[in-house]
Amino acid sequence: MLDIRELSVIADYFVICTGSNPRQIQAIASAIDDKLAEMGIHVRGREGNADGGWLLLDYGDVIVHIFGQMEREFYRLERLWSDAPTVVYLQ
Repeated sequence: MLDIRELSVIADYFVICTGSNPRQIQAIASAIDDKLAEMGIHVRGREGNADGGWLLLDYGDVIVHIFGQMEREFYRLERLWSDAPTVVYLQ
């Protein structure tokens, strides 16, 4: 999770994660969406698709990027947003 508050007005945080295959990418997106919906937080926008290797879930202040392995290496958002402090890093 990157803190982009000082770098952009589009959101406060980017959450970036990787799924091994389209089914896992969709499962990650569904789990995030279901858990946040339980808390009364609903997705404002959704882009991409699991079969294409990238899903974006927009929750306003937090934007979640879920990539396939190849797509994550290609887009390298952590490098693109390298000035953003890392809040959480799990591997």
